[in-house]
Amino acid sequence: MSAKKILVVDDEKLIVKGIRFSLEQDGMEVDCAYDGEEALSLARQCEYDLVILDVMLPKLDGFQVCQQIREFSDMPVVMLTAKSEDMDKILGLEYGADDYITKPFNILEVKARIKAIMRRTARREETPQSTILVKGNMKIDCESRRVFIGEREINLTAKEFDALELLATNPNKVYSRENLLNIVWGADYPGGARTVDVHIRRLREKIEINPSEPQYVHTKWGVGYYFKG
Repeated sequence: MSAKKILVVDDEKLIVKGIRFSLEQDGMEVDCAYDGEEALSLARQCEYDLVILDVMLPKLDGFQVCQQIREFSDMPVVMLTAKSEDMDKILGLEYGADDYITKPFNILEVKARIKAIMRRTARREETPQSTILVKGNMKIDCESRRVFIGEREINLTAKEFDALELLATNPNKVYSRENLLNIVWGADYPGGARTVDVHIRRLREKIEINPSEPQYVHTKWGVGYYFKG
C-alpha cells in the first residue's frame, strides 16, 4: 500500500517541522507550505490524502484556501485555529473543512484525528456504489460523487454530499442531528449538532429552488431531517 501523502500548511515553521517529523515517523509522505498561495498551488498539483491547514496565513487565509480547494477536490481538510470561539470553527466547516483542531494542540491528538478521517475515507473507497439516484430534477451519481439539477452540475463539499447521499438513499427516514453527526462525521468527531444545521442549510442553498420551502431535504421539527421520497 502506498504511503499516505499529507500537506501541512502553517506560517510557523517550528509547528510545520514538528508535525512533519511526527507524521514521517508514521511512514507518511509530507509536503509543506508556509502561505496560502503556496498551499493552493501544491493542492492543485497533487491529490493529497489529507491537508492540515492553519487559519491565519499570509497572502490567502486558511478559509480562502479551503474554499478554493473545494472548487476542484474533496480531499479531506483539517483546519488549525488559534481561536477557540465556536463561530470560527463553524466558519471553517462552512467553507468545506472536514475537521478542526485548536492550538495549542497535542501531536497525538492531530494523529488520532488524521487516522479517524483516513478510516472513514477508506470505508467509502472499499464499498463503492454504482447507484445513480434520480428524484425529480435531481440526479445523484454515488460512484463519481456528482450531483446534477437538470443539466447543471452542483458543486458540493465532501460532507454535503455524504449527508445528501445518506438521506437520499433512505427516503422518508428521519435522521436526528446526532445520528447524522455520528454517521457522516463519525462518533469521534468533536463538533456538535449545529455543524449538521450549517451543512444542511448550505446544501439547501445549492440544490433547492427555494431553500425556505425545500423540495428535497425536509425538516421534521424537533426531530431532524429527511429526504422526501
